[in-house]
Order: sequence, then C-alpha cells, then structure tokens
Amino acid sequence: MKEISEILKAYSQAKSEGKKTALATVVKVEGSSYRQPGARMLVTEDGQLTGAISGGCLEGDALRKALLSINQKQNKLITYNTNNEDDIELGLQLGCNGIVHILFEYINDEIPNNPIQLLQQLELERKEAVIVTVFSLKRNAHQIGTALFFRKESPVLSCNNDIPDLISDVNEVMQTKTSAVKKLPGENSTEALIEYIKPVISLVIAGAGNDVQPLVKMASILGWKVIIGDGRATHAVSKRFPKADKVNAVKPEQFLEDILIDDQTYFVLMTHNYKYDLAVLKMLFETSCQYIGILGPKTKLQRMLNDLQNEGIKISEEQLKRIYSPIGLDIGAETSEEIALSIVSEIKAFATGKTGTSLKFKTGKIHDEIHYGE
Repeated sequence: MKEISEILKAYSQAKSEGKKTALATVVKVEGSSYRQPGARMLVTEDGQLTGAISGGCLEGDALRKALLSINQKQNKLITYNTNNEDDIELGLQLGCNGIVHILFEYINDEIPNNPIQLLQQLELERKEAVIVTVFSLKRNAHQIGTALFFRKESPVLSCNNDIPDLISDVNEVMQTKTSAVKKLPGENSTEALIEYIKPVISLVIAGAGNDVQPLVKMASILGWKVIIGDGRATHAVSKRFPKADKVNAVKPEQFLEDILIDDQTYFVLMTHNYKYDLAVLKMLFETSCQYIGILGPKTKLQRMLNDLQNEGIKISEEQLKRIYSPIGLDIGAETSEEIALSIVSEIKAFATGKTGTSLKFKTGKIHDEIHYGE
C-alpha cells in the first residue's frame, strides 16, 4: 500500500502540472525476480519514476518502454528474460534467473475508472480489496490492463465491459487472501492477475517517550499508519512525532476512543508507566486485536496478569496468545533504535505469518508463491 500511495501522490502532482503518465505493473513472473506480481511504478513524460518494478536493473529500459506507451497512447506488454545474460537487445545482464512480464498502461484521464482511479479506491476505505489486471503474452495482442476493482459490500468497478466474468475467481482470492494469475479462455493467451490487497498496518503505541521516536520513524518508512497515546501532555505533542498520523494526550480509559481495530491493527505498550499500561491491557483484552506487544521483562507481564486476576478478571489461553512480551525479535537490541528495529521486525513477521528466521536457512523461495492456474 505504501508504494500505491506514493504512486497516487505522484500522479496527482503530475496531473496538476499537466504531465502525461504511464503505469508499469509486474503482472507475471516465471522463476526468480526481485519484485513479484503487483509491483508498480509510475512514469511521467519527463522521466520521473515513482515506485519500483525491480531492484533497479529493469527501470532504465522500462522508462523507455513507458515513454513509448505515453507517446503512442497505448498499453504494451514487455517481457524481460533475465536468464539470458547475453541478450544484446536489452543489454541488461541481470542474472536473476527468471522471466518478468511487465504491463505498461497509458493513463487517459478522460476514461472513467482508468487504472489510477481504480487504485484510488483503495484509500477511500480501510478494507481489503481485489484488483484485476488483464493481459496477454501473445505478441501485438490488445492489452486490456487494470480493469476491475472489487471490495465486499461495494459495487464492482470496471473500466472495460469486455472482460470475462471473473467474480468467482475474485471471491476465491478474497477468501484465501492470496493473489493469483489465471489463464482465461480464448486464443489470445489472455491471463488475469487477480491481486489481493489488504489495508496498511495501523500501529497504535501507548507511550510518547524518547524511545518511541525511532519506532515511529521506522514505521513511517514502511508506510504504516501510526497513532500515539500518552497521559503526559508534555510528551504527547505532534512536534515530537512529526511522522505520526495522530498524537493524543489521553487518560488510559480514553486510550481506545476513535481507534478502529481490525486485522491490521497492532498495539505496543511502552509508556514506562505500569498502571497506564495495565489499564490499556485490560481494555485490549476486550477487543479483537491480534497483537499486543509489551515492552519490558517477563516479570512485568506476569505482574500485570496477576494484578488483573486479582481484580477477578479471567484470562483465557486465547488472550494470552495475543500478547508478545518481551516485545520484539531476538537480535541483540540494546539502544532505542535497535529496539525499534526489533519491534518493527516482529510485527512485520507476524503480519505476514513468518517466524523472522535468517533467509540463509530457508529451503524454499524467498517470496510467497503466487498461484498460477487455469
């Protein structure tokens, strides 16, 4: 979502300056690639790039292809074979051992529900969604492009009435929360990238001390939404946390007011005020949040649990599973910056269902598999 948000901002700026644009999207990968299907990059007619479709190796040639798409006002699909280091035409010598198919779409502002307008729907509501991009690997075939936006309990938006009925496939992707590339019937080798997109992570921090500052900066770099709450009016001020989306000076009993809690909401308790953290933890046990990180040693957590039980509060095993204390991955963190890195890493691992172990010991591919099917 961060990449998409940056693309939307860049597009808005380009439009205000009267610049034409093209959107490059990785629609299919065979073998290995730095970026996976769904990676995007916006290109303006004067050569400005926002986003990325590779680690930097494809962007130079992709810029030329995007400019061609803008000049011809046509969608184009380009295939980069990174297995072929001697490809004279590309001269890329990538050595990534994969084939990357990239769709370049000219953005026509006069067409309703064009690719950018469909992407803009993602920021209107904090809900999961599916975007469908239709393409063909056949040379000189018509490229439909980003064609459909789907969100539960909302109208289906489409820029093309000629696309096949993919609603059953879209519903399946929404249910499994896993993107897929599906071959469509016909003789044009047409396929569809059916991409599942979840809302950006919302990080809610109880605490406004100095050690929260690097945590906010790192979360902001990742594009997360950050909300801070603390009882100290001298600490909970926006000028101390310019990268935070909201900073509230609140009593603990007001901490959860106006906070939307969904599957992408993560809480961190680090006020260094035992009673404040305890009061917030007590309220969080009554919510559906999946992750509650608590700064401090295990003895602090045990004391908190004992105090809650002494109040007559029964704590279930399911509630205990949601607590991560001491918070963070074990990376030997000592300084506040290192601790922030540890916390951000654990939340990212939790959000993607990973364990946070070294990739050296991973036997499979680095990236999650995209489902390819008929």
